[in-house]
Amino acid sequence: MSVNIIFKIAAVGILVSVLGQVLKHSGREEHAFLTSLAGLIVVLFWIIPYIYDLFETIKKLFAL
Repeated sequence: MSVNIIFKIAAVGILVSVLGQVLKHSGREEHAFLTSLAGLIVVLFWIIPYIYDLFETIKKLFAL
């Protein structure tokens, strides 16, 4: 796993929090919620391959 994925996740987190605050202060709480949900889904799609590799490694470890 590279460090780049951590920086990508941090960038999405910062962007989502700024957009969420701007949308909340403008009275659009629904859009703020959808923005945070979209950020969460994007990050989950990025880390799913790493989770899959983790489970494959654990499966190989215990399949002695």
